[in-house]
Amino acid sequence: MIPTRDRLIVALDVPTSARARALVEAVGDSAHFYKVGLELFMTRDSFDLIDWLRDKGKKVFVDLKFFDVPTTVGRAVGQLTGRGISFATVHGNDAIMRAAAEAKGDVKLLAVTVLTSLDRGDLDDLGFDCDVGDLVISRARRAVQAGCDGVIASGLEAKGLRSALGEKFLVVSPGIRPVDNDDDQKRVVTPVQAFRNGADYIVVGRPIRDAGDPKRAAQAIQDEISNLFSA
Repeated sequence: MIPTRDRLIVALDVPTSARARALVEAVGDSAHFYKVGLELFMTRDSFDLIDWLRDKGKKVFVDLKFFDVPTTVGRAVGQLTGRGISFATVHGNDAIMRAAAEAKGDVKLLAVTVLTSLDRGDLDDLGFDCDVGDLVISRARRAVQAGCDGVIASGLEAKGLRSALGEKFLVVSPGIRPVDNDDDQKRVVTPVQAFRNGADYIVVGRPIRDAGDPKRAAQAIQDEISNLFSA
């Protein structure tokens, strides 16, 4: 059972810890789960920020998309254990995912399927001559078999994932846009669409970060989620 209020993960896509803390304070009690991505994690006090979030009663998702030699990935993932981190991400082949899964400890490991910033043309450029949905399902199946707890996948593919692989893994969907967007996210859905398709969590960044009132923007999404799951 996932607490309804935890289903919204706010992405702290900002360049400094000070700005991240300011955004968290601005959002207040309208969000309880935050994602720390690569840009923010590369600041000198990223672990201090994670501790601060945990001290405030927030859950933390570290989105670093580990991709390297399997042994290196395993050791890197192991550095996150025991810190109160809920989720972390891995990206790569079966050996990489297995090494990460063996070292994950108390962290739930999510495997990246296909980035939401990629479309059909991008996959052609990368040499993937297959349907996007089929590729997502294939990568998800291998991730679960390797010991991952779930996947990162667009809400567009969540329905196909549930149909093919069932309910016994997590689906976390980025690329959430409450309204039309013109940024670098290409495969996007609304919050309600993502959950109706089978997502467990959604990750929302710019629509909250760039809002005139981040707290109100986050609460509007929370209200949508609450109405959907209480219906």
